[in-house]
Amino acid sequence: MPYPIYLYDTDQDAIGSGSLSSASIRQQLEAAGGQDVELHISSAGGSAFDAIAIYDLLKKYTGHVTTYIDALAASAASIVAMGGHTIVMSKYALLMIHKPLVDSGGNADELLKDIQMLNTVQSRLAQIYIDKTGLDEVTIHSLINAVTWMTADQALALGFIDQIEDYQATVTNSAQLKKCTSTAPAVYQRCINKILISPHNSPQQAMNMHNTDLIQKTTTVLDKMMNFFKKVMNKQTMTDKGPIHHTGDLDAGTEVYQDEDMTEPAVDDVYTTADGQQLTTQAGKVQTVAPAKLAAEDDDEDMPESKLKGKVKSHEVKNSIAALRAKIHAQNALLNEARTALETANAHLKQTRHEIKNEIKSTFTPEGSKRSNKAKAEAQPFFAPQSDLAKNAVKHAVHGKK
Repeated sequence: MPYPIYLYDTDQDAIGSGSLSSASIRQQLEAAGGQDVELHISSAGGSAFDAIAIYDLLKKYTGHVTTYIDALAASAASIVAMGGHTIVMSKYALLMIHKPLVDSGGNADELLKDIQMLNTVQSRLAQIYIDKTGLDEVTIHSLINAVTWMTADQALALGFIDQIEDYQATVTNSAQLKKCTSTAPAVYQRCINKILISPHNSPQQAMNMHNTDLIQKTTTVLDKMMNFFKKVMNKQTMTDKGPIHHTGDLDAGTEVYQDEDMTEPAVDDVYTTADGQQLTTQAGKVQTVAPAKLAAEDDDEDMPESKLKGKVKSHEVKNSIAALRAKIHAQNALLNEARTALETANAHLKQTRHEIKNEIKSTFTPEGSKRSNKAKAEAQPFFAPQSDLAKNAVKHAVHGKK
């Protein structure tokens, strides 16, 4: 059984005094005798120096220390919490960090010395938070300067704690999932919960769905996400056997596809690109990339060597023909795109005034009108970019593949 230690504020004592002092904690750790320790915290803070001393005692303790934030770990108490090898926070608790304070008095020189001392103390407190969270110095100081209050989810997402303690009964499938997700960032835990909980079922019914249904539902969402990004990053390379589609550069190991949606792997074959490169594909992946080198076929062997001397070799001619064929495929693709654009423009030119008017969708609603705006609502395509940043990213990706 772990040795329990309670760091709870009293009417008289806070961090640095009475049973909450570093001296008292040292005595209790000595009494624990190296066995695992559970340190429970519910404190509004106190002395920063005592908090650093307690933090140091916990880090040097030979047994495993788990710190529990039961209700509040504010100010100096947050430093004590960081001393645990594992930090667990109640889902209802709060964590607060802020700039160190001092009761100043005296002349200007003394006040300046206090300022220098406070800045030095803050840098040491910030380093403790940096060592725990892995966040950069600027971020940590901005959180300290802003007097940041964190819920359990926020503290987990920022890396201040390792786990969230929940008191709800664990149900069948949730128990299995929690083994994999309990230490994941909070944002991932929330995404998983949205997938598991159906709006038409109670949380327990939804969590008890069969694992197979869960996997299928998750796979469907992931497939849609992957297809979207594949289309954005899709590149097309013309070869002597028509276009092949891929993402990134055509190197060994690159996946290649026959269709623009990138769902059907390219057929195992040897492809020659318009620039003369020769690609060997197998199982939908590029195996080798090299300049085209084709061996002479049987009919070339019948040709006298005297006719080949001083002239272009047979395999070089075949390479040139394959590259030329790939260029023709590329030109045909451009012509088809131009033809489609012209046909679309021609169709618009032939539209009557009435047809054009019917295509216009008005978004104007008179002030005070009770008319429903459902008619003008149009379903957004899956993962359609909404922000300017997302739209610009998609534009750059599309222009890049061209």
